[in-house]
Amino acid sequence: MKERAQIVDTGVPLFFKAQIEINAPAKKIFDFISIPANHPLMDGSGMVKGTLMGPAQLYLGAKFGMKMKLGVPYFIKNQVIEFQEGKVIAWRHLLHNVWRYELTEIDANTTVVCESWDGRQARSKWWVSDSGDWVPKAMAKTLVKLKGLMQG
Repeated sequence: MKERAQIVDTGVPLFFKAQIEINAPAKKIFDFISIPANHPLMDGSGMVKGTLMGPAQLYLGAKFGMKMKLGVPYFIKNQVIEFQEGKVIAWRHLLHNVWRYELTEIDANTTVVCESWDGRQARSKWWVSDSGDWVPKAMAKTLVKLKGLMQG
Protein backbone atom coordinates (compact mmCIF):
# COMPACT_ATOMS: atom_id res chain seq x y z
CA MET A 1 0.00 0.00 0.00
CA LYS A 2 1.32 3.43 -0.95
CA GLU A 3 2.12 5.77 1.95
CA ARG A 4 -0.17 8.80 2.13
CA ALA A 5 -0.34 11.89 4.29
CA GLN A 6 -3.70 13.09 5.55
CA ILE A 7 -4.97 16.34 4.03
CA VAL A 8 -6.83 18.17 6.80
CA ASP A 9 -9.91 20.19 5.86
CA THR A 10 -9.47 23.45 7.77
CA GLY A 11 -12.69 24.98 6.45
CA VAL A 12 -10.75 28.24 6.09
CA PRO A 13 -10.08 29.74 2.64
CA LEU A 14 -6.36 29.97 1.76
CA PHE A 15 -5.32 27.92 4.83
CA PHE A 16 -4.28 24.34 4.15
CA LYS A 17 -2.90 21.55 6.32
CA ALA A 18 -1.56 18.05 5.87
CA GLN A 19 -0.16 15.68 8.47
CA ILE A 20 1.63 12.37 8.79
CA GLU A 21 2.98 10.14 11.55
CA ILE A 22 6.71 9.47 11.28
CA ASN A 23 8.60 6.82 13.20
CA ALA A 24 11.47 9.09 14.22
CA PRO A 25 12.26 11.43 17.10
CA ALA A 26 10.94 14.99 16.78
CA LYS A 27 14.47 16.40 17.20
CA LYS A 28 15.78 14.43 14.21
CA ILE A 29 12.89 15.64 12.01
CA PHE A 30 13.10 19.25 13.22
CA ASP A 31 16.86 19.38 12.69
CA PHE A 32 16.39 18.11 9.12
CA ILE A 33 13.65 20.66 8.29
CA SER A 34 15.67 23.53 9.76
CA ILE A 35 18.49 22.98 7.22
CA PRO A 36 17.53 24.83 4.00
CA ALA A 37 19.80 22.58 1.90
CA ASN A 38 17.43 19.70 2.76
CA HIS A 39 14.33 21.43 1.37
CA PRO A 40 14.81 20.23 -2.24
CA LEU A 41 15.13 16.65 -0.91
CA MET A 42 11.74 16.73 0.80
CA ASP A 43 9.86 19.06 -1.57
CA GLY A 44 6.73 17.44 -2.96
CA SER A 45 5.84 20.32 -5.30
CA GLY A 46 8.82 19.86 -7.60
CA MET A 47 9.45 23.59 -7.40
CA VAL A 48 12.31 23.82 -4.86
CA LYS A 49 15.60 23.38 -6.71
CA GLY A 50 18.30 24.44 -4.23
CA THR A 51 19.55 27.00 -1.76
CA LEU A 52 20.74 30.39 -2.90
CA MET A 53 21.80 32.13 0.31
CA GLY A 54 21.37 32.02 4.07
CA PRO A 55 22.58 30.14 7.12
CA ALA A 56 23.26 26.41 7.18
CA GLN A 57 20.74 26.01 10.04
CA LEU A 58 17.63 28.18 10.46
CA TYR A 59 16.76 30.18 13.58
CA LEU A 60 14.18 32.85 14.45
CA GLY A 61 14.66 35.81 12.12
CA ALA A 62 16.98 33.94 9.73
CA LYS A 63 16.71 34.91 6.07
CA PHE A 64 17.32 32.35 3.36
CA GLY A 65 16.91 32.23 -0.38
CA MET A 66 15.81 29.27 -2.46
CA LYS A 67 16.19 28.52 -6.16
CA MET A 68 12.75 27.69 -7.53
CA LYS A 69 11.15 26.71 -10.81
CA LEU A 70 7.54 27.02 -11.88
CA GLY A 71 7.74 26.96 -15.65
CA VAL A 72 10.71 29.34 -15.47
CA PRO A 73 13.52 29.48 -12.90
CA TYR A 74 13.31 32.15 -10.19
CA PHE A 75 14.43 32.64 -6.62
CA ILE A 76 12.57 33.49 -3.45
CA LYS A 77 13.78 35.00 -0.19
CA ASN A 78 12.19 33.76 3.04
CA GLN A 79 12.40 34.78 6.69
CA VAL A 80 11.83 32.53 9.69
CA ILE A 81 8.95 34.04 11.70
CA GLU A 82 8.34 31.26 14.26
CA PHE A 83 10.87 28.97 15.88
CA GLN A 84 10.37 26.68 18.86
CA GLU A 85 13.23 24.18 18.99
CA GLY A 86 11.99 20.70 18.15
CA LYS A 87 8.36 21.82 17.83
CA VAL A 88 7.54 24.62 15.37
CA ILE A 89 9.28 26.36 12.49
CA ALA A 90 7.60 28.75 10.06
CA TRP A 91 8.78 31.10 7.35
CA ARG A 92 7.26 33.50 4.86
CA HIS A 93 8.38 35.28 1.74
CA LEU A 94 7.74 38.72 0.25
CA LEU A 95 4.07 38.01 -0.49
CA HIS A 96 3.59 36.84 3.15
CA ASN A 97 2.50 33.27 2.44
CA VAL A 98 3.50 31.24 5.50
CA TRP A 99 4.81 27.67 5.54
CA ARG A 100 4.69 26.11 9.01
CA TYR A 101 5.81 22.74 10.35
CA GLU A 102 4.45 21.67 13.73
CA LEU A 103 5.89 18.54 15.35
CA THR A 104 4.02 16.68 18.08
CA GLU A 105 5.99 13.98 19.81
CA ILE A 106 3.84 10.92 20.53
CA ASP A 107 6.70 9.03 22.17
CA ALA A 108 10.51 8.99 21.90
CA ASN A 109 10.41 7.53 18.38
CA THR A 110 7.04 8.65 16.99
CA THR A 111 6.18 12.15 15.82
CA VAL A 112 3.15 13.64 14.07
CA VAL A 113 4.29 16.28 11.59
CA CYS A 114 1.73 18.83 10.43
CA GLU A 115 2.61 21.12 7.55
CA SER A 116 0.43 24.14 6.90
CA TRP A 117 0.35 26.83 4.26
CA ASP A 118 -1.36 30.08 5.11
CA GLY A 119 -2.18 32.53 2.36
CA ARG A 120 -4.74 34.53 4.33
CA GLN A 121 -2.34 37.44 4.84
CA ALA A 122 -0.93 37.28 1.31
CA ARG A 123 -0.18 40.66 -0.18
CA SER A 124 -1.50 39.52 -3.55
CA LYS A 125 -4.67 37.44 -3.46
CA TRP A 126 -4.67 36.80 -7.23
CA TRP A 127 -1.31 35.06 -6.86
CA VAL A 128 -2.70 32.57 -4.32
CA SER A 129 -6.25 32.27 -5.69
CA ASP A 130 -5.67 28.81 -7.25
CA SER A 131 -3.65 27.48 -4.30
CA GLY A 132 -6.41 25.14 -3.14
CA ASP A 133 -5.96 23.17 -6.34
CA TRP A 134 -2.37 22.13 -5.72
CA VAL A 135 -0.94 23.26 -2.34
CA PRO A 136 -2.56 20.57 -0.13
CA LYS A 137 -1.46 17.80 -2.53
CA ALA A 138 2.09 19.19 -2.69
CA MET A 139 2.26 19.36 1.11
CA ALA A 140 1.03 15.76 1.42
CA LYS A 141 3.73 14.64 -1.05
CA THR A 142 6.33 16.62 0.91
CA LEU A 143 5.35 14.87 4.14
CA VAL A 144 5.54 11.43 2.51
CA LYS A 145 9.02 12.26 1.19
CA LEU A 146 10.04 13.56 4.63
CA LYS A 147 8.83 10.35 6.24
CA GLY A 148 10.85 8.28 3.77
CA LEU A 149 13.97 10.32 4.51
CA MET A 150 13.51 10.07 8.27
CA GLN A 151 12.68 6.36 8.38
CA GLY A 152 15.06 5.27 5.60
